[in-house]
Amino acid sequence: MSATSEMSETFDPRRLARVILPKRGEPRDVRSLYIVENEAAPGRVTALSRTEARIPAGTEVSFETYFNGFPASYWRRWSQLSEVQLRIELTGDVRVDIYRSKIDGSRIAVDGGSVAEEDKDADGRGTIEFTVSLAPFEDGGWIWFDLTCETETTVHAAGWYATVDAGPQQLVSDTVVVDQATGEKTTLHAGDSLPAREPRVTIGIPTFNRPADAVAALEALSSDPVVDSVVDALIMPDQGTQHPNDEPGFPAVQAFYGDRLRMPVQGNLGGSGGYSRIMYEARHPERGTDSPFILYMDDDIAIEPDSVLRALAAARYAESPMLVGGQMLNLQERSHLHTMGEIIDRGSFMWTAAPHTHYDHDFYNHPLRDRGEYGKTASGEYVDSKDLHRRIDADYNGWWMCMIPRVVADTVGQPLPLFIKWDDGEFGLRARDHGFPTASWPGIAIWHMAWSDKDDAIDWQAYFHLRNRLIVAALQHEGSPSGLIASMAKATAKHLMCLEYSTVAVQNEAMKDFLAGPEQLFDILGTALPRINALRKTFPDAVVVPSASELPPADGGPANLTKIPLSLVAKVGTLAKVVANNLRPADPHHHEVPQVNLPPIEARWFSLGRVDGATVTTADGRGVVYRKRDRDKAKELATESARLQKEVYNRFDEMRQRYRVAHPELTSFDAWGRIFEPAPEASSGSSGSGESGE
Repeated sequence: MSATSEMSETFDPRRLARVILPKRGEPRDVRSLYIVENEAAPGRVTALSRTEARIPAGTEVSFETYFNGFPASYWRRWSQLSEVQLRIELTGDVRVDIYRSKIDGSRIAVDGGSVAEEDKDADGRGTIEFTVSLAPFEDGGWIWFDLTCETETTVHAAGWYATVDAGPQQLVSDTVVVDQATGEKTTLHAGDSLPAREPRVTIGIPTFNRPADAVAALEALSSDPVVDSVVDALIMPDQGTQHPNDEPGFPAVQAFYGDRLRMPVQGNLGGSGGYSRIMYEARHPERGTDSPFILYMDDDIAIEPDSVLRALAAARYAESPMLVGGQMLNLQERSHLHTMGEIIDRGSFMWTAAPHTHYDHDFYNHPLRDRGEYGKTASGEYVDSKDLHRRIDADYNGWWMCMIPRVVADTVGQPLPLFIKWDDGEFGLRARDHGFPTASWPGIAIWHMAWSDKDDAIDWQAYFHLRNRLIVAALQHEGSPSGLIASMAKATAKHLMCLEYSTVAVQNEAMKDFLAGPEQLFDILGTALPRINALRKTFPDAVVVPSASELPPADGGPANLTKIPLSLVAKVGTLAKVVANNLRPADPHHHEVPQVNLPPIEARWFSLGRVDGATVTTADGRGVVYRKRDRDKAKELATESARLQKEVYNRFDEMRQRYRVAHPELTSFDAWGRIFEPAPEASSGSSGSGESGE
């Protein structure tokens, strides 16, 4: 152990967040998530550990940052607390100033001071504390501190603390509590209190053919002794053919965790099958854990370990039981916050960004203190740091990181058997309906690959996107499905104009399987993906070629092909050209020789709709697909899609009733048990599919 204070190296049940430093060697853009430095100054902050730093004399450093600012409005809204305490242990002649922000990002000075000489020990080391009320943070705002160092200063440890212990949680609806020792269930009623929860967690990470990533996640969690002190068990369902225990680093983490590491092996049941297995194992009456909390995390992430402790603190101090979601940072642009919070649009019944959020916000160029407005980026996203000071209310949180109280699982049941997509959204909506809200909490985060680097809206995952969207709509949507159907029809038209015939084909299968009803969801859990992949292979737009250079050189398309039509007149004129082109038979020559080679950003309806053949680079840049216009195939797919959309519309009330009646069984512990632990003579239907789940 380094000389870092015990204040940061031991678990404190009142600590809400440690002040953490960037890892040594991190570039400036990543450092901006932790500290704001004067880049013109001759020296810079040196991290001696993740919680201890040395700061040169004459330096001013601000902690108005994503990981070290305190998101006061979230604690004001969701927690039992009325105040928070900042505690800093330091050496040196240094002044500490406390600031807070308003909903528009404007800064207000709160307090400040230095450690009195008489309060320092013989080595000049002392502790300073400030207590700040949470009253002014109804709609938004952060609290942070700045340091002005007259001499070289060492921050030995710092953190944000509650001034009281976590208390009982008030229940807002009937809640089921299960005695883990006996399995006995007790129903508590709205207005009752749930005793304060202990600070213990079971972490679950499903994995599929990412053995290096899985071991890296285990190593990151084991690297922090304070995090390790609250982990009862780590459950990692292995659904692939490439296993973590074959990785060089696995023996060390296995020895570290011992019996706490559990790795049930099963066929590929996708993300929902992996996460449901975690919940099933954690809740199992014979071999389960008694952790009050279950933390879901993806395997293909980079972890900031303190986020585990912060999620646990938020969940324990919540006024009533709730889901605490970690936000997503961009793994390939690590200073970018990819998503701040999401909701379900009840008109189209599609997930979307919550109001006042912005995808992929760059903290290096636009930190919290930046109050400028910069319009839209090239991808159509607004840049506005002021909105980061608002409290964002979410409907659900993705399972890249989400803390779920055990009492929520015992009350609402297991995830739906959806393979991938919408399982997290449906669970969040279901939990909310039972009185358990979700918050996507700033400062609690992991790094994950951004959605823009995936083709999941058009590849095999398009089947699950639509089928599961319809299932969740049947369970949750009230009133007419006309907005949903209109959204589907618009998407189908765009896919056809973009020559994405395989996408429309698998979406047609999605509608058929939705209409087949809930009774077959478990039966097709492990078989839908192989069937969809076999169908896709019959379409050229689903066949990846390593490079466009392996095909004949493109011989040219229409003029101004990639010019974006911005005005209404331009859009109508371009659409007319696209329709006229699609009414003509395609030129067979351009099924052998592409007209153009397009990157994904230029592969739009107004460009692809005017050609007969084009290569389009995949989102990951590793290959291309050759899209070939086929008038007869497009007509066939469009006709079938229109027929199925009409049937979905006409039968939606029927399907709504069927799925709602079946829902308790689909989410039951026993039903999932028959999948995970089938009788010897039974078949689980969980054969591996050869494709990744979520």
